[in-house]
Amino acid sequence: MESELKSLEEKINQFVRLCQQLRSENIHLRQQLASTVSENKHLTEKISAATGRLETLLAQIPGSEE
Repeated sequence: MESELKSLEEKINQFVRLCQQLRSENIHLRQQLASTVSENKHLTEKISAATGRLETLLAQIPGSEE
């Protein structure tokens, strides 16, 4: 009986450590995702601005009327 309780206690401790590890990893992944989403938004804005400037430049080239 004593050994069964020790075994159960160790399994519970392992489970608790795993839960803590997964919680920590989850927090890290959420932060990483937020950072990536923010960077993606910033890059999309830069691409949009560059596209607008390029369209303006193309419109100024003689003979480029379509």
